[in-house]
Amino acid sequence: MKATGTPSLAWSSVVVIVSLLAGASVVHNIYKPDLCVYVQILYLHMAEAAIGLFPSSIRSRSLLQQINPRGISRDLSSCQSLKRFSVPTKSIPVIGFGAVKARALNALSEEGSLKEEEEHRELPASIQLEPICSETQFDRVIAEAQQLEQSVIVVWMASWCRKCIYLKPKLEKLACDYYPTLRFYRVDVNSVPHKLVTRAGVTKMPTIQLWKDGKKQGEVIGGHKAYLVISEVRELIENESAIW
Repeated sequence: MKATGTPSLAWSSVVVIVSLLAGASVVHNIYKPDLCVYVQILYLHMAEAAIGLFPSSIRSRSLLQQINPRGISRDLSSCQSLKRFSVPTKSIPVIGFGAVKARALNALSEEGSLKEEEEHRELPASIQLEPICSETQFDRVIAEAQQLEQSVIVVWMASWCRKCIYLKPKLEKLACDYYPTLRFYRVDVNSVPHKLVTRAGVTKMPTIQLWKDGKKQGEVIGGHKAYLVISEVRELIENESAIW
């Protein structure tokens, strides 16, 4: 008759260790041994805590070495990505599984928050429209764009135009979406020779034009609601990009 009943604590621990060693193999194949990753550190502490379940009579140094054959660092300060954090970076003691998991998840969460903050810091919310104050400057901008095979947006406006003033910050936000491949410029019609305004075919303000290859490729008259104007300008840009 075969004996039945609850397995002893030692045998249960053996099953746990075997499972952890199998998991270590998977971790080793996925994560290179020279990388300091949270998964390896978490695995190491879980394995050491499980070995603590063994009776002292069957514990051995070789068993401890098997769970950490590569000498994985328990010190989170060796992780380059953690050196920027304000979290403790000293060696983590052997503690409960839940606490280890909480620390690892907390570190990952803080890393994600920092990356998101850096991305928002790198990308400005808007790009100011670069002023064109003369016909010579206008010709130079158009010529440089042609040489680079790029388009430019030129916003014709006036200081007395209320719609221009209201639309300007919205165009600056739109400029951020296409920076730096598409540059946005503004021309105050009262600050440049009238012949330049006539040459560009501007009769109303604000007028948003797209120039490419030294020629005006299209325009939007901003006489209606701002969100509709922005939508039309975006469509003008996308259509021109699709052609080229």
